[in-house]
Amino acid sequence: MADAPKRDPQIERPANQRGAARFAAVQALYQMDVGRATLEDTLAQFGAFHLGREIEGEQYLPADADFFKQIVTGVTKHQLTIDPAVDRALADGWPVERVDATLRAILRAAAFELLRRKDIPARVVISEYVDVAKAFYEDDASGLVNATLDAIAREAGADMGDTK
Repeated sequence: MADAPKRDPQIERPANQRGAARFAAVQALYQMDVGRATLEDTLAQFGAFHLGREIEGEQYLPADADFFKQIVTGVTKHQLTIDPAVDRALADGWPVERVDATLRAILRAAAFELLRRKDIPARVVISEYVDVAKAFYEDDASGLVNATLDAIAREAGADMGDTK
């Protein structure tokens, strides 16, 4: 079947609870950044209204609420080390503050996991956040996310499973 699509939507991997938590964390970090919402208000709002519920016709997948909270709290707590790591991985002249707010939230959340959650393989973190980027963007933003996170992971000394 030469005309068959390369990826069958019926067999794509289903969203998992950690993936849904990552997606929700990006939304929460965006809200905190753009709307200047506090950490406490954001955690309360997402816990009560977003995780695993339908809002205005949008179905939010069930998410690992504890993992969601770890990401959002971790980014807030460690932002002074996360942002410089993202800055170093981005192109010269493009500090994290110049990046689109959604992309900034993706990079910060992923950088938190790469730098602070050594129990999660870097390849998993990168793959999950590339998928999050694809959910928000149709252009080459996922490539930027992949390259930036790869650089952060390598700087952090993560085992990338390279074969040389």
